Amino acid sequence: MQKITNSSEETKGLAQDFAKKLTGGEIIALFGDLGSGKTTFVQGLARGLCVKERVTSPTFVILNLHKAKKGLKLAHFDLYRISGPEEFEMIGASDYLGKKNIISVIEWPEKVEPQAESAEASRMKHGRIVRVKYRERRRTKKLLPKETIWINFEHIDENKRKITFKNENQRNKS
Repeated sequence: MQKITNSSEETKGLAQDFAKKLTGGEIIALFGDLGSGKTTFVQGLARGLCVKERVTSPTFVILNLHKAKKGLKLAHFDLYRISGPEEFEMIGASDYLGKKNIISVIEWPEKVEPQAESAEASRMKHGRIVRVKYRERRRTKKLLPKETIWINFEHIDENKRKITFKNENQRNKS
């Protein structure tokens, strides 16, 4: 699914509506450039989950845990400052990911698992360009399971964002 939002309030509204589908145990990975709307989206999710406290990006603390409705918790990770998958494991991520009463949202997931499923590289071979598709497999796949909901954020202009959802209908309820 792909949506265009024209303001931060529209982005929050989209996230608030998306939150209505969440029941716990979901892992949501948000990727995109700085300022592309990831934290704004989390603020809308929090609103949709009836989180009472102010939601900000946990850039320096890596994780903020918020109480939500119906005994749920929102675990908001910001991995911008971590060095890699080992550090993510060291902070105790497995205590949160995939737990039935926790919705985990991860900003900068590429720090622990590059989104390399369909990455393409161009190469010059015998005078012509050849496109090479590759898959990068790392042991961190176990950290973010295939049921992870991937959401990509792209700037279109100052206020407009293109938000693309992958796997939003494949949620693991274990």
